[in-house]
Parts: sequence; C-alpha cells; structure tokens
Amino acid sequence: MSAVSHNNSSSEIRLSDLGGSPFHERISVTRDRVSDDVIDQLEDTKPSRRYQSLLVLCGFLMIFQVIGINSTYGLFQEFYTSPGSNIRDAQGQDARVALVGTIGSGLTWGGSIFVNPLIARVKNTRIITLSGAFIMSAGIILASFSTELWHLYLTQSLLYGVGSSLLYFPIMALAPRYFDRHRGFAMGLILSGSGVGGLVIAPTLHYLIVRYGVRWCLRILGLWTLVISIPVACVVRQPPAFNVGGRAAGTRVNISLLKRGTFLAQTLGAFLQASGNMVPLFYLTTYSTSVLAYPSSTGSLLLALNNGINSLSRAGMGILADRIGRQNTLVASVILSSLAVFGLWYDAARPRFIAFVVLYGIYAGGYNALLPTTITEVYGVQNYNAVNGFIYFLRGLGAIFGAPIAGLILGSHSRTATTGSSVFLQKRYNDLVIYDGALLTGASICVAYVRWLDARDKGGWKWKA
Repeated sequence: MSAVSHNNSSSEIRLSDLGGSPFHERISVTRDRVSDDVIDQLEDTKPSRRYQSLLVLCGFLMIFQVIGINSTYGLFQEFYTSPGSNIRDAQGQDARVALVGTIGSGLTWGGSIFVNPLIARVKNTRIITLSGAFIMSAGIILASFSTELWHLYLTQSLLYGVGSSLLYFPIMALAPRYFDRHRGFAMGLILSGSGVGGLVIAPTLHYLIVRYGVRWCLRILGLWTLVISIPVACVVRQPPAFNVGGRAAGTRVNISLLKRGTFLAQTLGAFLQASGNMVPLFYLTTYSTSVLAYPSSTGSLLLALNNGINSLSRAGMGILADRIGRQNTLVASVILSSLAVFGLWYDAARPRFIAFVVLYGIYAGGYNALLPTTITEVYGVQNYNAVNGFIYFLRGLGAIFGAPIAGLILGSHSRTATTGSSVFLQKRYNDLVIYDGALLTGASICVAYVRWLDARDKGGWKWKA
C-alpha cells in the first residue's frame, strides 16, 4: 500500500509543477481514489486461509450428502424391485426404478445450465443454497409416503434433483476460484466427500431399511440432509468477479468455443462417462445378491467399500494431478476404469468381483475429481462458469439415460438367486457389462483426444498437462 501511495504522491507533485491548477488537483485526487478502489477490490477477492479451509470443509460435507445419496441409490433400487417393496408397480422393474435414481442424479448435474446463470443474477447466493437444502430434504421425506412409481418420480427424482442442484453448484462454482497452486488438491478433498458419503450412507441406509422399513429410512435421511445442508448453505457468499470492474463471469458459452474440437470432444466424453459411471453404482448390489447370492447386507458393504476407496482415490488423484498434470491423470483414470469393467466385472465370480469393486473405486475417482480443474486449464478461468455449466448439463443427461438403458438390457427378473436363474442372469449382466465398458471406452477416446488437441492449440506437446 505504501508503494502505491508514494507513486500517487509523486504524480501529484509533478502535476502541481505544471501549474497547480484545480483541474490538475482533481486529476490527482481521482487517480488516488481509482487506485484505492482497485486495491480494495483486489484485497476483497483474495481469500483468507480460514475461508479457504471453511470452504473445503463445507464443500466436502455438501458432496458427502448430495453425491453420497446419489451413489447409494442402488440400495433403494434393490428394495423397490424386491418382493417386499412398498411400491406396487416396481417389483422386478429395473429400468423403471433405475430411472427414479438417474433423474435425481441427472438433475443434480443437469441443473447447472439453470443454476449457474442464477448465481450471476442473484445478489445473495445463500438464497439459492438454502432453497436447495429445503427442497432436497422435502423431496426425500415426501418419498416416504409413496405407493406408486410416479410418486417417486415427483419426490425422490424431481424435488430431490432440483434441490440438490441448487445446493451443489453455488459451492462448486465458487471453490475453484479460491485456489491456484493447490487447486487440484483442494478440489480432490472436496470431491472425496462423495466416497466418504457413500461409505457412511450405504450401511446406514441398509440398517435403517432392515430395522425400521424404507418409509422411516427416507424420513430420517431427509431430516439428516436438512441438518447438514443448512449450515453448509450459509457459508456460501457471492463469488468474486472475474475482473476488477465487478462484472460477473459470463454463463453463456461463446460461439467460438462451440466450434473448438476440444469443446465438442469434452462434452461428448462427459456425456459418455456419466452414463457409464452410473451403471456400476446402480447394479453393484443387485449383481452381488442376484448372481453371486450374497446377502443384502454384504451388497451394501461392497457398495460402501467402493465408495470409501473412491473417496481416498479422489484425494490421491488430486495430489497426483498436481505432480504429473491434471489432464494426464484424468485420461489415465478413465482408461483404467473401462479396462476394469471389461477385465474384472465381465463373467465375474466372487473374488474377481471384489477386485473389480476395489479397483473401479480407485480408477473412477479421477474423472469426477479433476473435471472442474481441467475445465479451467483448457478453457480459462473467464470461461469456467459457462463451460462448466454446459458440460455438467450434458453429464446430467448422461446420468439419466445410462442406468435405465442398462436396466432394459437386464430385463425383469426375480431377486431370488437359484442355480438356473443365476446362470441366466450372469449372461444378462455380461451384456450389461459390455454396454458399460463401451460407454467408458468412448469416454476414454474423447478425453485423450481433448488432451492432444489442447496441446496442439497451445503450441506443442508438453508431458505435464
């Protein structure tokens, strides 16, 4: 601050030497005020370490709850399609029941195309996040009164999905702007909440369903969601502007970006990865109970194990990305995910399936953890809101269609595993695995192509990117 004052004083002396007119004095005062305003705005946008830490914690808790619920919907899928289901028209209907969860998950991400522009227009961002907390919790609680599938579509799909998106994106739009050197690590920590959420929520939901029934399970989950979400929502404040003039970053995708090969490949890859990533989350528990004849408690533990490993992987992928490059790590994670599906899940017996649960949890964490940071790296901070919103909208669409199509491939069947039915189901699941592996292979090709195009556009290949 002293250096700026000294420069301003020197400028004022030189102007007075020119004649000391009131006009020159006004110029000097104006320059002082402009300089002070610029410095004040720069200081306002510079985050404190305390706020950075609080933001990481709240982002972690938000992801813990929102994505943790999304990633454990397979437990509800298992119950709703079982003979003991409280939903009369859901028994054995994998595709229709999967659509309940995928609409909810899809709206969580797909709502970005509406929520991000809203963030730029609403002065108090807490209004958005608090609304999301109440709507999301209401959707879960109201789902407990459902008796038919369309009731679930309105509550556990629509209300939950809209509310979770309103809570999710203000924090996710804010967080990357507060970090520079350790952005990958910070986002990895925040997004690791999804794995921890799945690790905790999966066995908890199974216990509640077995002990109290699905209705009270949903009511307890809804109230717990509200308890966690309200404090998290209150931490969010209006994101700092991209430029000193105070104008919010644009939320519309520039036409020039739409014409770039990197953007087209990135969006297609995001759609395919989201479609493929949802399939194991939804059908891991049903495969373990229907084909491998595990009890439902073991199925929930395997889902929890997958989510817990995924959580550690996201943090680890963030550290690795800061060392070898974010795009490199993202590409490797998607390729290894597709190889795990083909090599370990196809025609899997118990030992190989457990290996798949572990390794897929490791590999799948990279894409979700690193996508926001690679968007900033490839398209620039000034385009982050627009590109991030559009890509997550397409990820939402991918999430909606991936698991239900897998359910159509699987078809209707009994949850009681017999020798004959398990052999038949194994063949059905093999077809499902081929479908899932093809989606992830397509995503691998797209992200690798983005890596090559981005290097070309920036003037040449660099090993660390």
